[in-house]
Amino acid sequence: MKNWKRNLWILVVCQFIVASAMTMIIPFLPLYLKELGVENEATIGLWTGVIFGANFLTAFLFAPFWGRMADRYGRKMMILRSGFGMALIIGLTGFATGPISLLLLRLLNGMVSGFIPASIGLVSTNTPKDKVGYALGILQSGAVAGGILGPLLGGLMAEVFGYRMIFFITGFGILIATLVCLFMVRENFKAPNKQAKKTNTMEDFKKVTEKKPVLALYTVIFVIQLAVMGINPLLSIYVAELTPAQNTAFFAGLTVAVLGFSNMMSSAFLGRLGDKVGAHNVLVWAMLGVAMISIPQAFVTDIWQLIVLRFMLGLCIGGLLPAVNTLIRLHSPEGMEGRAYGFSNSAMYLGNMLGPVLGGWVVSMTTMSALFLISAALLLMNVAIVKGKVLPPAKRKFSREKQRQRREAGT
Repeated sequence: MKNWKRNLWILVVCQFIVASAMTMIIPFLPLYLKELGVENEATIGLWTGVIFGANFLTAFLFAPFWGRMADRYGRKMMILRSGFGMALIIGLTGFATGPISLLLLRLLNGMVSGFIPASIGLVSTNTPKDKVGYALGILQSGAVAGGILGPLLGGLMAEVFGYRMIFFITGFGILIATLVCLFMVRENFKAPNKQAKKTNTMEDFKKVTEKKPVLALYTVIFVIQLAVMGINPLLSIYVAELTPAQNTAFFAGLTVAVLGFSNMMSSAFLGRLGDKVGAHNVLVWAMLGVAMISIPQAFVTDIWQLIVLRFMLGLCIGGLLPAVNTLIRLHSPEGMEGRAYGFSNSAMYLGNMLGPVLGGWVVSMTTMSALFLISAALLLMNVAIVKGKVLPPAKRKFSREKQRQRREAGT
């Protein structure tokens, strides 16, 4: 098996394990806070939101730094750094004594996080350019599948082993995935010249975004996460309006699961399609699909209508991040791919953090239906940004790469 394919399939499995482990804690975080002594329901809600968002805050702040380290020491080193760090910190979370210690550990976890972004960076830089979309689509499938299974496993194991034990199991799972990467993943990485001028974060950002499409892509990825994450945590509120009270939990879980399942189904196909017709085109049409399917969700009158629309939405969402990451790889300056992905990860984490906050504010001021319409408007704005600012270089670059390879083969 070619080295890039071997890395890809190993990292798909490892991302599945890590995503499963990281999402196991989501179903019982408020219950864990009760076990730590927080009794008031309003206080539990506040602590849950703060602790959940803390991870994204520090991840947003540190992503550019880890991107620079990836360019200096390699993407595999960043996978190992993040994997071993998260395994230790999540394991220690099982010893938390109160909400403050839990908050501090989540902040630390965000500082060292980056296993999945580093995997994306390694695959994108060690895969032939005309296969990058396909590879990133497959890679996303592993992470999405883990995200679907994780909450289910976490809820089941919490019933059997208790809340604290889940953190130890989660840390052990991440440790195993990291050890697999240590011994089995091979990176083709050339260290930069030690005499090269050292730069700071602002200088790196200016250099990376000299090509206008890169800055536009950062805006695009931020708006995607803002629009999608603004709805996901609040979906159970909408489900409760459409279902009998005794079935709300089941249908809320089903509504989330069908989106993840269809996302997993389509990401590899749309990634491969992007390699053929251009990631730019896939991004435009997939985002247009997400926007158009978001609109009727504001007007559903039955839970099954919502479930069908969420399934269709997932089919389109599966093409978004692989296409954006492919375009970032194509436009990033040579030798600065890690920093380019570091800034894109910051944009993604910022969207993840602000989405639920702004979504909650919109719902408190209006209704869930209005939130779907606002999300659609944001995504339509994103389509305009892509069409106006992001050039479709994929086919030309792939063609030039193939011509260069043929010339080298001839010599």
